[in-house]
Amino acid sequence: MSVIRPATAHDVPAILQMIHDLALYEKEPDAVRNTPGMLTEVLFGEHPKVFATMAENSAGEVRGFALWFLNYSTWEGVHGIYLEDLYVRPEARGEGHGKALLQHLAATAVDRGYARVEWSVLDWNEPSINFYKKLGALPMEEWSTFRLTGAALTAFGSRPAVAGAGSSSRSREAATRG
Repeated sequence: MSVIRPATAHDVPAILQMIHDLALYEKEPDAVRNTPGMLTEVLFGEHPKVFATMAENSAGEVRGFALWFLNYSTWEGVHGIYLEDLYVRPEARGEGHGKALLQHLAATAVDRGYARVEWSVLDWNEPSINFYKKLGALPMEEWSTFRLTGAALTAFGSRPAVAGAGSSSRSREAATRG
């Protein structure tokens, strides 16, 4: 049995450990730069924009978490939930915690009138892909994720914006609608 509840500041060490465990699973063990202070601020600061939901077993032991935030669909005209991380500890997999976390997020979306719950999964992560498909989730086959980060982000973000160069901004906006 899985008990789903909102995270509290006391959960920060467990969440951060699971973030590190997820990075290891995703073959990026040195990629996590998050700290307890950063995580506490983003989840429990004055105006949080990121949220965490915990899964516990009946004994009150943390078994997994979901970290999420709101996105917005310009076509639907309403928010959605973007699931940044879903992680269940290996020894607790198959006990229903992942399903319970996703079902909780889906219920949150339905209750609040949101249009969708979406997330990304690595192409090689077949166990997760199969799990998501069994829940009725569909891959967005025609979409590719793009990311601007690191030196490329700094270089591009440091340049002055130039209007009229290349294709029109209206065309770029139309091409990236969601």
